[in-house]
Amino acid sequence: MAKDPVSHIDTLLQHTGTAPFNPQTGAAPVNLPSMRASTVRFQNLDALEATQRRKASGQRAATYGRMGMDTHAALEQVFCELEGGTHAYLASSGMSGITLVMLSLLSAGDHALVADCVYGPVYELDAALLKRLNIEITYFSADDDLESLVRPNTRLLYVESPGSLLFQMLDIPALAAFARSHDLVLACDNTWGSGYIYQPLKLGAHVSVVAGTKYVGGHSDLMLGAVVTNDAEVAQRLNRTQYAMGYSISADDAWLALRGVRTLPIRMAQHANHALQVCEFLAGRPEVARIYHPAWRDDTGHALWQRDCTGSNGMLAVELRLSPEASRRFVDALQLFGIGFSWGGFESLVQWVTRGELARHRYWTGGDHALVRLHIGLENPADVIADLSQALDQASGSQPQ
Repeated sequence: MAKDPVSHIDTLLQHTGTAPFNPQTGAAPVNLPSMRASTVRFQNLDALEATQRRKASGQRAATYGRMGMDTHAALEQVFCELEGGTHAYLASSGMSGITLVMLSLLSAGDHALVADCVYGPVYELDAALLKRLNIEITYFSADDDLESLVRPNTRLLYVESPGSLLFQMLDIPALAAFARSHDLVLACDNTWGSGYIYQPLKLGAHVSVVAGTKYVGGHSDLMLGAVVTNDAEVAQRLNRTQYAMGYSISADDAWLALRGVRTLPIRMAQHANHALQVCEFLAGRPEVARIYHPAWRDDTGHALWQRDCTGSNGMLAVELRLSPEASRRFVDALQLFGIGFSWGGFESLVQWVTRGELARHRYWTGGDHALVRLHIGLENPADVIADLSQALDQASGSQPQ
């Protein structure tokens, strides 16, 4: 038997989820079309009932267009390859994927432990919905004694690594061992790694959540979430909840994500390279108190990043020795950076982080310093650095505005 020639994820991403050859003509386009459908027709009742049985057993089987057709199935396969999972479930956004996890794995009266560094809207999910459903959340930091926080009704350990604003690395293998010793499900938001540079499932997590809006799409033009697992029992619960809640994404968004993921390896490498060049520049500026970027040699999580990750991306945060007013001047003075909350596209972005957002993160020790989050895009890094330089000069008063 011939040896499988594929041993690298870069190669898999170019050949997974492509169009199959037509058995009559032996020809095929490279890319699958965007297959739109609301109604799925069946040749006879036996075919319909067989499909329903496959669906009930947790297999991918479309009886209605809401579950998606071939385009969706191809994207699910791509997410499984990226994350090392066996089942993938698509959602309309990353936050929708997080909600799917919470509502699949928690019931009224349950308790979950959630890392305080998670994506900010998780706090709103807790306040607006989970509390109303009598689901209780305890937020913890990496320094907390988790043993003392576990309750008899604790069911879920939910984390994000690296963290959402300060990019602190969590020890996923250690958290996985803890979760298993207490019969908890460990779920990890892996949007930062997107399966390509970080794989929580291989480190012991049960569930990985990805906002495909970010690096998978890569062009700031689609909304997408994915939930991936390699645990059959968890998959069954996700499958039922996804169906019951009416989750659906457009075929066009799935198609755009398939197109975007083909260039993920080269885009991610460029973002990472550019971000490290920016870190080198920022480290020499007197306004900069600390750089938060796990691939940066001076980051406190650098050793964990070296152990668990295979690369990095364009995300970093900068603690500035500037007043709130001066830091706002810095943000407004930037010319190549758009002001926005997302990231993962080709463009550079900046987010001015509020005191309220920082208050949730016990990892933050910057006191009155300002924090800005940067996504370093695919622009020439020399131009990005020149832009940062002139904006810092304006903010610190060393250059006329």
